[in-house]
Amino acid sequence: MTRNELIHQIKTKRSFLCVGLDTDIDKIPQHLLDHEDPVFEFNRQIIAATADLCVAYKPNIAFYESRGVAGWKSLQKTWAALPKDCLSIADAKRGDIGNTSKMYAKAFFEQQTSGLGFDAITIAPYMGHDSVKPFLEFSGKWGIVLALTSNAGGLDFQVGRDVNGQQLFEQVIRQTNTWGDVTNLMYVVGATRGEAFATIRKHAPNHFLLVPGVGAQGGSLSEVCKYGMNTDCGLLVNATRSIIYASNGTDFAEKAREEALALQQQMEHELLAKGIIS
Repeated sequence: MTRNELIHQIKTKRSFLCVGLDTDIDKIPQHLLDHEDPVFEFNRQIIAATADLCVAYKPNIAFYESRGVAGWKSLQKTWAALPKDCLSIADAKRGDIGNTSKMYAKAFFEQQTSGLGFDAITIAPYMGHDSVKPFLEFSGKWGIVLALTSNAGGLDFQVGRDVNGQQLFEQVIRQTNTWGDVTNLMYVVGATRGEAFATIRKHAPNHFLLVPGVGAQGGSLSEVCKYGMNTDCGLLVNATRSIIYASNGTDFAEKAREEALALQQQMEHELLAKGIIS
């Protein structure tokens, strides 16, 4: 999916919602365990219930890898079931020396060899340019670099300052900006970081930001939009637990839709206020 296609979907659906598919077989409704592939069946119903309300889906790869071959098969089927008008994000947080990163990229981008053809992948940039660039060399694909995360431990390193007073997450954004551009590079910024979005926008005014932490983690959508939204929207706000685990009964998909709809309506309000849609 290109940048222009993503912006078109945001305007068409009046939403910048990303639904996380962190599907834990121990948390899905019990009645689904009778299916041959309970994880995929759960995902399939969540996708069917929310596809018109969101512009992206983000499976967290650890939830599938932890189940071995069965989990990988569930992931392949889930990717195949994702709507083609939604950005597909492999939340894998990969990053290694160049030849290894290239293999990670092939694993998630090259459908003909791996059975997966995601549009984007999250990347850990700690090992530097040769660990990030291989992901950006795939035409039509996106690298989403960890910048300022929402977890408590993110503050251990990400806000540390150099001798010039610049925080580490600022250095990451400034440096990686020279390796890609707004057509193939995004950043992960946690919703719980609030006013830090203003700082991030100084370094990446036009890039899309993938924003976890709204919903169960307590991030404020209005604050994210106040400081982080740009003229193209520039945001993909992810919600996971508040949507996919809204119910553990037979009505789980219906309740997931209700939660997604509530977020979409808030997002529509923000898009209207910014003049991105009318």
